[in-house]
Amino acid sequence: MDAFLRFDGVSKRFPGVKALDGVSFEAHAGKVHGLLGENGAGKSTLLKILGGQYRPDGGRLLVGGEECKFHSAADSIKAGIAVIHQELQYVPELTVAENVLLGRLPRRLGFVDHKAARRIVAERLNQIGVDLDPAARLSTLSIAQRQMVEICKAVMQDARVIAFDEPTSSLSQRESEILFRLIGELRADGRTLIYISHRLEELYRLCDACTIFRDGRKIATHPVMAEVPRARLISDMVGRDVHDIYEYREREHGPERLVVRNLHGASLSQPNSFRVRAGEVLGFFGLVGAGRSELMRLLYGADRRAAGGEVLLDGQPLAGSGPHEAIRAGLFLAPEDRKEQGIVPEASVAENINISCRRHDLLGGIFIRARREAELADRFIQRLRIKTRDRDQEIRLLSGGNQQKAILARWLAEPELKVLVLDEPTRGIDVGAKNEIYRIIHEVAAAGCAVIVVSSELPEVLGIADRILVMRDGAISGELARGDANETAVLRLALPAATQ
Repeated sequence: MDAFLRFDGVSKRFPGVKALDGVSFEAHAGKVHGLLGENGAGKSTLLKILGGQYRPDGGRLLVGGEECKFHSAADSIKAGIAVIHQELQYVPELTVAENVLLGRLPRRLGFVDHKAARRIVAERLNQIGVDLDPAARLSTLSIAQRQMVEICKAVMQDARVIAFDEPTSSLSQRESEILFRLIGELRADGRTLIYISHRLEELYRLCDACTIFRDGRKIATHPVMAEVPRARLISDMVGRDVHDIYEYREREHGPERLVVRNLHGASLSQPNSFRVRAGEVLGFFGLVGAGRSELMRLLYGADRRAAGGEVLLDGQPLAGSGPHEAIRAGLFLAPEDRKEQGIVPEASVAENINISCRRHDLLGGIFIRARREAELADRFIQRLRIKTRDRDQEIRLLSGGNQQKAILARWLAEPELKVLVLDEPTRGIDVGAKNEIYRIIHEVAAAGCAVIVVSSELPEVLGIADRILVMRDGAISGELARGDANETAVLRLALPAATQ
């Protein structure tokens, strides 16, 4: 069978980095081809070449047997290609219908027919099984809802090649199941599908074949995904054996470091209380929409809608006046949405690492100590193994996993780190980078910091936490010690009673 999509010796170089080095593989119609590799391995760069955002420096791209040279994303779309990027491409001030039909909006008497657009999109959303208002602005939707809009947009292009880059990284289980069903329908319709994910269970469930990348090179292509052992995939991706990704280690816990009493606000259904000890890793689990991120933002002062409650750090109350107070007290948050809330995209890696601790080292309160900041950035780039050309590279050019490690470096550089809150710290991150982040979490806890890890990945919470709190419908529904925690016990607390 001839391949519908073929990459033939494709290369791409950026200043100081060879992102792709002679990559060749092929994907077939009616099949799902998985791409695996660590962050920065070249997968997303390949999809940007496929989507017309980048032009290759060498090699050929063939679609339907014809060589394609794309000069823009519009060229790629015209060739029947749709790419759903990990960093979502949407216009926040436009509606769902306008985003889905962008560039193809129906017209009447020379003007955009908004009513027809809403009707067309409503019918398609209903067919797919997605409950969204076509008239809602994207800026009012959650990350998961925006992801579903992007997926709907790609499907409605009637593309022959559809590529998904970490599509479930922010989706709930229900939304993921809708996506998986949709992918099955697209496969049956003869589409050629490319699927990138760091969740191996998804790859085994969906993919017919796979190609593994490392450092911009193709390591292997496996024509039958189901026949490849999991350990083989991981070792091919990271270049070494990883026997225990979580590397959990027991440690002594100190006194109570953080005490939260009856904290509540408009985004939570009832008051929530919990405690974390020095040296403890506390896991927060819940389905998407359970209120985990909202609780953490109230705790941090990022949402000033707290209706009541008390937060004590080392016995001293936080007034909840905002993140500045929390940071001064030693409480730090790495947010769920690193692109919108975590990084300063146009600033360098060094600036993003130093942006908080800079306040300690201003010379005379005005001038920046450039040499010290350079040394600190280089130290954390090396310690956290951040893959970057150098400290001066713009952080937006790094992979998601390396951006996440730079955010971690920002807080680890703080001299008074007491409580570290990590909201979805490994979302969209490869297995090797996950292993490194877990190692950092354990090191920070061992140094006496209280660590809170919020995650929608149940194996992650079970793997790294000393104790687990479960949320449901805006409230803490239960607590489990590590020895008592398993998937059944946690899900029983996370799921609504009507579904059990």
